Amino acid sequence: MTTKILIWMLAGLVLGGVINAYASDVAFIQSYVVHGLFHVLGATFINLLKMLVVPLVTFSLICGVCGIGDIKKLGRVGLKSFLLFLLTTASAVTLAVFVATIVAPGKGFDLTKAAQTTFEAPTAPPLTQVFIDLVPSNPVAAYAEGNMLQIIFFTILFAICVVMIGDRGRPIADGAERLNEVMMEVVSVVMSIAPYGVFALMAKTFSVQGLGLIVPMLSYFGVVMLVLLLHVTGTLMLLLKFAGRVSPLVFLKKMRAVQIFAFSTSSSNATIPVTLRAVEKRLGVDNSTASFVVPFGATINMDGTAIMQGVATVFVANVYGIELGLAGFMTVIGMAVLASVGTAGVPGVGLIMLAMVFNQVGLPVEGIALIMGVDRLLDMMRTVVNVTGDATVTTIVARGEDSISMAIFNDPDAGVIEDVHLPLKKPLT
Repeated sequence: MTTKILIWMLAGLVLGGVINAYASDVAFIQSYVVHGLFHVLGATFINLLKMLVVPLVTFSLICGVCGIGDIKKLGRVGLKSFLLFLLTTASAVTLAVFVATIVAPGKGFDLTKAAQTTFEAPTAPPLTQVFIDLVPSNPVAAYAEGNMLQIIFFTILFAICVVMIGDRGRPIADGAERLNEVMMEVVSVVMSIAPYGVFALMAKTFSVQGLGLIVPMLSYFGVVMLVLLLHVTGTLMLLLKFAGRVSPLVFLKKMRAVQIFAFSTSSSNATIPVTLRAVEKRLGVDNSTASFVVPFGATINMDGTAIMQGVATVFVANVYGIELGLAGFMTVIGMAVLASVGTAGVPGVGLIMLAMVFNQVGLPVEGIALIMGVDRLLDMMRTVVNVTGDATVTTIVARGEDSISMAIFNDPDAGVIEDVHLPLKKPLT
């Protein structure tokens, strides 16, 4: 399945690049192929993934909390996850600032080559409002809108109360467990068509974006890519090796399909079903831990966004000839970590966070317009880093809580997705 997804992804990338280079002005191809066939198939596939998120997170969280059964342990898992996510975000932005300072992207950058578009910074909500919005005034509305933080809050509270009423709550926990098994099977069915959905997404993206946008922004694009790679293969894998005491190579091999999904969808939330399945079935993490940490991480873990902020700050400072100094860089690091928590679950969070950082260190916010052209392509790579960080922290927490099966983790064939064949009905006699 991973091989199929990779082949179809590359096919989509190549076809999209060819269309962008040679058929960008052909009305029929643009209307009926790029914005017709590719758009419909890609958007349908994304909707299928998003369709799974809310019911899967709900049933999985109820199973997880009831499986833990101990409120103190639940609090311990939550605190460990939160601190580890803060640590990885701080490490990511520090690495980004360090590498960007050495490479110095943006030095001698010609502003006339960049797209002269205007940028209006989104307004960040007050931190007090963010905390108030954690608690849903209407749980049904939270579920309808897919507000993950509110869904997580309500579901955990509900599951804790199921545990508190004892044996009377057992049927609810058993029912959630069966529904969770059904949802995992639905994930397998949806993933069976994944190669074709990934193909459509990649073909449309590169038909519209092309690779030509990267050229004037090559220094910025290259540094962001380099830091993203260093963070995934360096920082996260060192944490996994020494804090999680597991093999990074085995981990990366088993996460490959999830990373491809994240790359093609550009959405941590849309990738939650695939991440959950891989963490439980491929890595062997207990549902009780995975069901809590993975959705939590998809909401507040922003390693990729923090890296973009660090590099973008240095890049724009170099373009405009502004000296930030040590105090400015420390401010960037602190702001990135605080904003990753303070703006969790807010739409357009990446640009909000970047505008907040620019305002804090005195950089012109309109400089964000310079990087917006290549941001769509970099967003795909940032999402890979985010979901890898989610799975890394989940594995480390599971090791600390002794809620991971090392037999499953070390088994190369555990949880491998095969072609799905629906059972045929027996002929009537």
